Amino acid sequence: MGRFAYSKSQFQDLAQQALEQARKVGASDAQVEVSEGQGMSVGVRNGQIENVEHNRDKSLSISVFDGQRRGHASTSDFSAEAIARTAQAAFDIARYTAEDDCAGLPEVELLAIGRQQPQLDLYHPWDLTPQSAAKIALRAEKAAFAVDPRIRNSEGASVSAQESHFVLANSRGFCDGYATSSHSLSCAPIAGRGDDMQRDYWWTSECDPADLASPEAVGRYAAERALSRLKARKLSTRKCPVLFESPLASGLIGSFTHAISGGALYRKSSFLQDSLGQQVWADHIDLIEDPSLPKRRGSAPFDSEGVTTHKRSLVDGGVVQGYLLGTYSARKLGMQTTGNAGGAHNLLLQSRLTQAKDDLRAMLRKLDTGLFAIELMGHGVNYVTGDYSRGVMGFWVEGGKIRYPVQEITIAGNLRDMLRNVVAVGADTHTYGSKTTGSILIDGMTVGGAG
Repeated sequence: MGRFAYSKSQFQDLAQQALEQARKVGASDAQVEVSEGQGMSVGVRNGQIENVEHNRDKSLSISVFDGQRRGHASTSDFSAEAIARTAQAAFDIARYTAEDDCAGLPEVELLAIGRQQPQLDLYHPWDLTPQSAAKIALRAEKAAFAVDPRIRNSEGASVSAQESHFVLANSRGFCDGYATSSHSLSCAPIAGRGDDMQRDYWWTSECDPADLASPEAVGRYAAERALSRLKARKLSTRKCPVLFESPLASGLIGSFTHAISGGALYRKSSFLQDSLGQQVWADHIDLIEDPSLPKRRGSAPFDSEGVTTHKRSLVDGGVVQGYLLGTYSARKLGMQTTGNAGGAHNLLLQSRLTQAKDDLRAMLRKLDTGLFAIELMGHGVNYVTGDYSRGVMGFWVEGGKIRYPVQEITIAGNLRDMLRNVVAVGADTHTYGSKTTGSILIDGMTVGGAG
């Protein structure tokens, strides 16, 4: 893979061109983002290359303001003529939209202007050929097949390498950007035969390819997970504690952050309406947002509006300390942006009760008798009411030990109760996207089964 077609300084020039065109057509304010990205993904299955995909794209998008009316347009053509047409198109749209007293750019003093960017170390290109990527994927799949003769089939293994960079600029003097990379390897083996077949998968994803787990480790663990699911049983309906494996536990953080995001709050479509300063989680839970962690996908010196990001506490002792707001949603709520236009940054969930020895085995002992969930299915989350119902695959645990795999069951509860009923968080931390947590044990959920 080659490097980028454009430099950062060229992007900055293009952004300034677009801002100048926006001014010429009559815009009172404008914001421009110029970006390009490229990458490759290679998939193999049963020892053969199945697909090779290359992607390369570029974009210039412009938002213009005519007073408190906003219009947006974008182009993949970076010529001066195309930029002028795009600025005009955005302005034409703005003129025909309704006025909105919350529309507009962030206040100048909040923008990351003239600040020294932290060294986030987010860009690590991976010089892969399709052949070398295929070799890595094949190693993972081969390792999966070697674990046990009951691994008879595969949904494949894949390797992906992506890199991109951007510049964001606005008419209030902000103009900056940076490059990022994201690389991954995954494997999905199938165990068993006939009526007793199970698949599982595992993956590794990092911005630096040197930090990826080995293909052999990914393949072996994926195979072990698939094998552990064989001879799964159903359960009768009951109420019991549920232990969410750490990758699933990050979904609980996602449900919470969605509910405290500006869009859900100002639309009054959140079960956590007016939750600032309220006890929402169990009193031993803290949730930290830290955009300054090196080599992490959720790290950023500024948000998608150019507002400076800061490390902060979202939950302290179970009490909500802050919302996730961009400029527009903040104004709708009569508040100030929190630098979360574009979403939350690195989130770390911690319990004050967690000890270093609280690995998965220790968490199973804390569960004692109940359900250990490793896969969720469906999208049964109602963010307005907090009602939660998901299909689940996992294991029945008795006396702190896994007894047998279970399937074709559901778990149900209300997120408000679930967050309050967190009993423990494991030290078996896993980062999924921009969220880091250990396994989470929740008391008192309803498990729906066969009878």
